[in-house]
Amino acid sequence: MPFVIPCCKYTKNSKYLRLKPYLFVNFATIRLKSHTFSCFLLQPRRHLLLWRHCREVMQADAGRDNMCGGQETKTEYRMKFRKLFLAIGLAAVCTTVSAQSSFEVKLYSGQPPYTNGDSRDTAKVRVFLPMEKEATGRAVVICPGGAYETLSMEKEGYDWGEFFQNQGIAAIVLKYRMPHGNPDVPVSDAEQAMRLVRINAASWKISRNDIGIMGFSAGGHLAATIATRSLGEAKPNFQILFYPVISMLEGYGHDRSRTNFLGQHPGKRDEKKYSADMNVSRVTPRAFIALSDDDDTVPPANGVNYYSELYRNDVRASLHVYPGGGHGWGSKIGFRYHEEMMMDLKAWLKSF
Repeated sequence: MPFVIPCCKYTKNSKYLRLKPYLFVNFATIRLKSHTFSCFLLQPRRHLLLWRHCREVMQADAGRDNMCGGQETKTEYRMKFRKLFLAIGLAAVCTTVSAQSSFEVKLYSGQPPYTNGDSRDTAKVRVFLPMEKEATGRAVVICPGGAYETLSMEKEGYDWGEFFQNQGIAAIVLKYRMPHGNPDVPVSDAEQAMRLVRINAASWKISRNDIGIMGFSAGGHLAATIATRSLGEAKPNFQILFYPVISMLEGYGHDRSRTNFLGQHPGKRDEKKYSADMNVSRVTPRAFIALSDDDDTVPPANGVNYYSELYRNDVRASLHVYPGGGHGWGSKIGFRYHEEMMMDLKAWLKSF
């Protein structure tokens, strides 16, 4: 959802309005209770850039005042800065009409088919639907990462829900249960999420034949497992994998994810069964794979080998290896290649 910064307090010539135009989507008027005020709608995740720029503007103006013999004191400068900070902070609670809000749905109406022994660990999805007039009919189920022991729900989940929502794509962020050595638990949750989207396709304005799955790190392993092994209503039409764990063979993937997923002493059969690169076929859905070549958490060979198997089986795939960034960058705008990565993903999504 876009970030909102009110500007009604400032005059037309106010120095606080001298902001870089690329930060904004458009200009709008918001009515909140008995007050009406004008505001700028910022692009998602751009409020930090706005904050830095406002600070630079004020520092430059303070320096200019001193050069011209101005008498602005340090206390007065701090008061200005605090007022600006308050305006930005208060704006964060405002809601705009540029995107619909999300809602949560339980994954199961009764008992789930498999258990991990923790009754408090429940599966659910948060659904982000685009504005009806902007909807493309496409949807994606998102699986956050966390080594199969926790979930990075914000930067590998909800942030991406908002991103896809603004692209006209429905996003379904999955909070799947931890396996605790039983791989059927998260796999069944991901398959149920795919079925749930198809069940609600008509009411959510989604095409049943344009539903993908996306995953990060261990969530990428879960997504790739669904893409290569699931059938029928649970099978996705495309897959998006960010720095994914692919192999469950000892020493090839991510040891902690492997242990949490398969248990302490998995058999060779399960290792191969859940190594996605060993299960690629000609009916595996097309893929977008992104990773950094300096990832020292999940070996980059995981994503590269998976791409090679897709290529060998004539599956359309796009591999993007960035020169740096490490592991776990998700939606972080601090990732050096964030803008390039976003452009690559948008271009790929428009290619089919």
